[in-house]
Amino acid sequence: MVPDIEIMTIGDELLYGQVIDTNSAFMGQELGKLGLRVRQITSVSDRADEIVATLDQARQRARVVLMTGGLGPTKDDLTKHVLARYFGTELVLDENVLRHVEGIFARYNRPMLEVNRQQAMVPANCQVLHNAVGTAPGMWFEDGGVVFVSMPGVPHEMKYLMTHEVLPRLRAHFQTPAIEHIVVQTVGLGESFLAQQIEDWETALPPYVKLAYLPYLGGVRLRLTGQDDGQPHLLARMEALLPELRRLLGTHVYAEGEIKLEEVVGQLLMERGLTVGTAESCTGGLLAHRLTSVPGASRYYQGSLVAYSNELKMAELGVQAETLAAHGAVSEAVVAEMAEGLRRRLGVDVALATSGIAGPDGGTPEKPVGTICVAYADAHRTVTKQISFDRGRQLNLEFTATTALNLLRLSLPGGIQE
Repeated sequence: MVPDIEIMTIGDELLYGQVIDTNSAFMGQELGKLGLRVRQITSVSDRADEIVATLDQARQRARVVLMTGGLGPTKDDLTKHVLARYFGTELVLDENVLRHVEGIFARYNRPMLEVNRQQAMVPANCQVLHNAVGTAPGMWFEDGGVVFVSMPGVPHEMKYLMTHEVLPRLRAHFQTPAIEHIVVQTVGLGESFLAQQIEDWETALPPYVKLAYLPYLGGVRLRLTGQDDGQPHLLARMEALLPELRRLLGTHVYAEGEIKLEEVVGQLLMERGLTVGTAESCTGGLLAHRLTSVPGASRYYQGSLVAYSNELKMAELGVQAETLAAHGAVSEAVVAEMAEGLRRRLGVDVALATSGIAGPDGGTPEKPVGTICVAYADAHRTVTKQISFDRGRQLNLEFTATTALNLLRLSLPGGIQE
C-alpha cells in the first residue's frame, strides 16, 4: 500500500516569512517521482508543545512524517530534544557522528566547541542517518506503524539526506510501485492556450498516464507520469505518445527533461560554433546572467553592454539619434540597432538586445508599462519582436529575458525558423 506522507517544517523564521520554505517543494517533487503522495504540509514554531501537538495530528493523517528544522547547535533548536521525550527515550552520544563532526572542524582548522559536540547527541531509539555535508545527522523513527524522519532545515543538507538516505529507505520500506516520468519543456505559450491546443491528445491518454501542467514565467513544463499497469515497457509506451504532442505544439517545445532554456540555447550555440553577446537596457544584465549561469558558457558567450541611457546607446552601440527621436528607446527599431551595433562592437556571430518599460512607472498611453522589445542579429538578418507583459517590475524583467532567449533559439542560423 502506498503511504500518505506529511511534511512538517519547524522554525519561527518560516512563520515570520524571514525564510522561504523551499524544502517542502523539493521533497514533494522527489517523493512524486516515486509515486508517493504528500497529503499535507504543515509549518510549526519552535515551541515544544506545538511540535508535539502537530506530531500527534500528523500521525493520524499519514504513515510517514518528514520533518525539517530545529537540529542546529543553538538553544532555539529543540527538535531532537522534543523527539527524545516524544518517543520515550534519552539523548545518547553517537561515536560515529562525533568522529564525523570532529573531522569537519579539523578539516577547516577550526576549534570545536562543546555546543558542536552536542550535535552528536541523538535519541537512543532512532536510526541515525549519515549527513555527509553537515554536522546534524538525520534521524529515523518507527512508532505505532508510522515512520518519522527528522532532517536539518539547511536546504543542501536536507537534499543530501533525502537523496542518499530517506528516499532509498522509503522505497525499500514500502515497496513503492514502478513509476516513470517524462518532462516536456515548452515556452512561449500560456497554460490555458497550451491546454486547448492539446485537449484531444490529453483526453486520449491511456489510463496509466497522468498529465500535469507546471507553468513558469514564459512557458509550461508538461509532466507525464506513468504508473505500472502490469504490462512491460512502460517508459517506451509513454515515449510513443510524444511525437503527436510535438506535432501539436511545434516550436513551442524546446526540450525534454529537466533542462533550462538557457542550457538549450548554449547547446545550440556550441553545436553551430557560434559566439553571442548581449546589449541590455531594461534587463540590466539579467540576460547575461541567465546565459552565464550555464557551466561552460565561456565557450560561446563573449560579453555584454548594459546601455541604460540613450547617450550610451548612441555612443557605444551606434544607435542613431534620429531613430531614438522617431521611435523612442523602447521600440523595435532601436533594439535592432542595439543588437547590430553590439555584434559589430564585440565581433560576435549573433547578438541579443532588450529594451522595455519595466515599471512601476514610466509608461505612456502609447507605450504602457510592460511594453517590451527584443532583437536578434547575425551577419545576415535582424529579427525583432514587441510584446506587452505587465506582472510587476521583477517579473517583467524575467519575462523579457526569457523572450529574448527564445528569440535566439528560434532565429539561429540553421535553426528552427530558417
